[in-house]
Amino acid sequence: MRIVGKQTWIFQNPIYINATGTAVGPKEADGPLGADFDYSFKELHCGEDNWELAERRLMEQSIQSCLSKEKLEYKDIDLFLAGDLLNQNVTANYVARHHQIPFLCMFGACSTSMETLAMSAALVDAGFANRVLASTSSHNATAERQFRYPTEYGGQKPDSATFTVTGAGTALVSKEKGAVKITSATIGRVIDLGITDPFDMGTAMAPAAADTIQAHLQDLNIQPDEYDLIATGDLSGVGSPILKELLKEEGFDVSIIHNDCGLMIYRSDQNVFAGGSGCGCAAVVTYGHIINELKTGALKKVLVVATGALLSPTMLQQKESIPTIAHGVVLERVNN
Repeated sequence: MRIVGKQTWIFQNPIYINATGTAVGPKEADGPLGADFDYSFKELHCGEDNWELAERRLMEQSIQSCLSKEKLEYKDIDLFLAGDLLNQNVTANYVARHHQIPFLCMFGACSTSMETLAMSAALVDAGFANRVLASTSSHNATAERQFRYPTEYGGQKPDSATFTVTGAGTALVSKEKGAVKITSATIGRVIDLGITDPFDMGTAMAPAAADTIQAHLQDLNIQPDEYDLIATGDLSGVGSPILKELLKEEGFDVSIIHNDCGLMIYRSDQNVFAGGSGCGCAAVVTYGHIINELKTGALKKVLVVATGALLSPTMLQQKESIPTIAHGVVLERVNN
C-alpha cells in the first residue's frame, strides 16, 4: 500500500471482494432494491425476543449468506472487522463472541461500512491477513431507542429526519481473484460545522462527504467523471443537494453521477422522511445493489463514500455540536 496526497491509500496488490451478504427488514425488502438483497425478514423482530437480538440476527445472517457463496466456514477467516451504532458496539461484539475469529471492533457511526472495508483491504494488502470479513448493521428500533425515542413513544419528527435502515451487510476481502476489485480508499477527517439538530443528519454530514470526495479527487488528480457513480451514505434528500453545491463551489460537478444510498433504498411513498440512514444503509446498498451492478457491467467504477455522525445522546444533552466523518472506497469491475 502507498499513500497519495494526505488521505488516499492505493493498494499495491490486487484486492478483491470475493462475496457479499445482505440481510434486511420488511420495509427495505419492499423498497426499489429489494431484489438485490440476499435475505429479508418479514417483521422487525426477525424472529427474536427483542430489538437488539434482532439486529444481531441480521448481522449473523449477512455473514452466513456471504460465506455460503464461497463455501467457506468461520475457521477459514483470518480476521473479522465489524461495527454498529449501539453503545459499545454490542451487536458486533456479541456476534464475534460466537465465532472465535480474531476480531477488531470498529466505530465510525454510519461510515463504518467503508471504514471496515478500507481497513480490511489495507490489512490484506499488507499481508497481515489472507481472508477478512467486514460487517456492519443497524436496526430502526434499536437506533431510535438509543438516539431519539423508542418507537412506542410515537414522537413526531420533522421532514429533515432520516429513517434508520434495518439491515446488515458483510463483505469477504482477499487476494483471491473475484469479480470486483478494491483499488483505493480515502480516509476522512472529522468535520464539525456546528450543527446541533439530531433530526437533521443530512445537513450535518454533507460537509464531511464533500471534504472526503474533494480530497480523493485532488489526491489522485482526477475529475468526478472518472467514476460511473459516486454514492454517498446517508445524506438523504436534505444533505445530497448541499453536497453537490459544496463540491461545485470547489470546481467539482457531481450532479450527474452522484446518488445517495439513503435515497436509493426506499421509495418516496414509504414514509421515511428525508431518506434512509444507519450503519446498514450504505452496507446493504453497496454489498447488494452496487456490487450486483458491477458484476453485470452496468457499472464499471464506483466511489462509495459512507458518512457518519459521531454524536452521542450524552454529548447532545451537554449542548455539543455534531462531529461528522466520511470514508471513501473505490470499487472496480474486473474484466475477465
